[in-house]
Amino acid sequence: MLLGDEAIAQGAIDAGMSGIYAYPGTPSTEITEYILQSKEAKEKNIRAGWSTNEKTAVEGALGMSYVGKRAIACMKHVGLNVAADAFINSSITGANGGLIIIAADDPSMHSSQNEQDSRFYGDFAMIPILEPSNQQEAYDMVSYGFDLSEKYRIPVMMRITTRLAHSRAGVVRGETRSQNEIKLSANPKQFILLPGNARKQYKTLLSNQDSFLEESTKSAFNHYFDGPNKKMGVIACGISFNYLMENYPRRVTSFPVLKIGQYPVPVDQVLKMYDECDSILVLEEGYPLIEKHLKGLLNKGKLIKGRLDGTVPRDGELSPNLVAKALGLPVAEEKPIPSIVKNRPPALCKGCPHIYSYNAINEAILGTEKGHVFADIGCYTLGFMEPYNAIDTCVDMGASITMAKGAADTGFQPAIAVIGDSTFTHSGMTGLLDAVSDNSPITLFILDNETTAMTGGQTSQARGKLEAICEGLGVDPAHIRVLNPMPKMHEENVQVIKEEIVYQGVSVIIPRRECIQTAAKNLKSARLEKEPTS
Repeated sequence: MLLGDEAIAQGAIDAGMSGIYAYPGTPSTEITEYILQSKEAKEKNIRAGWSTNEKTAVEGALGMSYVGKRAIACMKHVGLNVAADAFINSSITGANGGLIIIAADDPSMHSSQNEQDSRFYGDFAMIPILEPSNQQEAYDMVSYGFDLSEKYRIPVMMRITTRLAHSRAGVVRGETRSQNEIKLSANPKQFILLPGNARKQYKTLLSNQDSFLEESTKSAFNHYFDGPNKKMGVIACGISFNYLMENYPRRVTSFPVLKIGQYPVPVDQVLKMYDECDSILVLEEGYPLIEKHLKGLLNKGKLIKGRLDGTVPRDGELSPNLVAKALGLPVAEEKPIPSIVKNRPPALCKGCPHIYSYNAINEAILGTEKGHVFADIGCYTLGFMEPYNAIDTCVDMGASITMAKGAADTGFQPAIAVIGDSTFTHSGMTGLLDAVSDNSPITLFILDNETTAMTGGQTSQARGKLEAICEGLGVDPAHIRVLNPMPKMHEENVQVIKEEIVYQGVSVIIPRRECIQTAAKNLKSARLEKEPTS
């Protein structure tokens, strides 16, 4: 006899999950609490605990998925707002090990500030969504969701609501399976969201949409119950199917019913109901997502064309020629782009301190297989390019630390995080606090060029504070090391890095040297100040 939350937790344990990352929030809290209290989960060495916020939870689970393990990130609906950056971007990176993101919605605002419907986030991210109608489905959907995630290498959302989360019913457990072995993606660029690669990953996501629809159409969680009375058809989503059936003790209606537990919406079954019935009643907890789709903008039955039907491309920018083609007008001949203005790949500036930091990191981990350096958003992301080939991930701001932590939590070593000084204070401090709280064996590099270089050299909030922040967050001062990223210091820097990556705890290395661009600007400004005015 399990709560809906408990059924999900037990389903995750039985389905070979290696870890759950969560921030507490009603009605989702009991999922993680059940696993924290489970003797079985402890025996299986399943990582379970609270993250600093929902964003770090998604990133930690993404890091565990990165190394091939099955993971869950869990939160209430408003927590998904905090996690949105990592959540949306994870649909572009995709998954490696099975990844399920659980959002628990709270219609009627029993303990929340709004009623927002998380299905809109899943629809926005264009990933499969599962919505159980009862506790047994909640249990079964976890194993199915992990399998679906690994089949298409995509995160899967599970959306539940308060009544399902906090009501209890009998659940029949299925077979248990062992946890995945550590295995990195066969595509070394999968988790690098530099624009050129992200565009390719996005096309992959778009190309999978028909497959997601096919999976939804044949899913056992979607079922069309026919009936002789065609005056009305009913579409019932998730737990609303139970609300419908409570009015029919024998669970038989005279009219057709389409039960939906998996998205995208099964179009063929909806069309069948639309063609056969005089009217349709849509029952869905939360916002009228399906109702809006059915009614459309004008609801006049006329053909609507655009990006969805391919009249204009689904991805990329529009242009006068693309619009002309959609209008049936002549398309102007496009002249070839002169070589002088062709796109050129970006590169680290000559003399950039990050070059010498990456050279030292590369030498220190020489002999280690690829896949151990988790990076972040900033100039230093260019360490992915030739000739450095120094980083393996770039997902969203702050993700380097929490992804390294998620990987390290599986025993994946060394787990190295690289983040800039400004990005660290933007989104990295919470991830470091998670790592310190769990004493995760990661080595964090805060590349301190004393400015926010990528966006034009704004003053960094971290300037002069980094060591104090790290110590305040609980990092052992003996493992806060400051380096001078210069060629003449290379051997000494390599030795320090080797010492810290074998330390079984949190260590922070701060290579510090002013950005070459801001240094030049500051030098020029100083010279101008000294020149006599005319």
